Amino acid sequence: MNTFNYTYDLFKNDTQKLVNKCKQFEPDVILAIARGGLSLSHHMAQALNIRNLYTLNSIYYENNIKKDKIKIFNVPDIKNARKILIVDDIVDSGETLKTVTKLINDKFPHTTCKTATLFYKKTAIFKPDFTINEATHWINFFWESDIS
Repeated sequence: MNTFNYTYDLFKNDTQKLVNKCKQFEPDVILAIARGGLSLSHHMAQALNIRNLYTLNSIYYENNIKKDKIKIFNVPDIKNARKILIVDDIVDSGETLKTVTKLINDKFPHTTCKTATLFYKKTAIFKPDFTINEATHWINFFWESDIS
């Protein structure tokens, strides 16, 4: 399998590009999908000066193996939000982001949700509202490969 090593410098530049795209939405909440969306959402919250940063957990991959079912848990109470930016590192199949977005829209119907990722695959069933790169190889994110 071909891989692409995604360094901190690439991340920093791409995150600024993504922040610039998302500014027009003016979210009051950022919702990170843990674990992949944590580093990105933290940097975006800093850049957008948003203190309302929440996480939920979603498990669909174990390393590079897709599980049979998406597990979503630890959904925060964000009923007072108006505009929610859901953040993850990559849209691979699209199933996770599609499922999380539907869950948030169903649970908090008065909110407007948009999605943001660093990478997406054109073959995914869900395309994020804001994205930077097309994924054509397996991505080795620096936050996964810098520690053992």
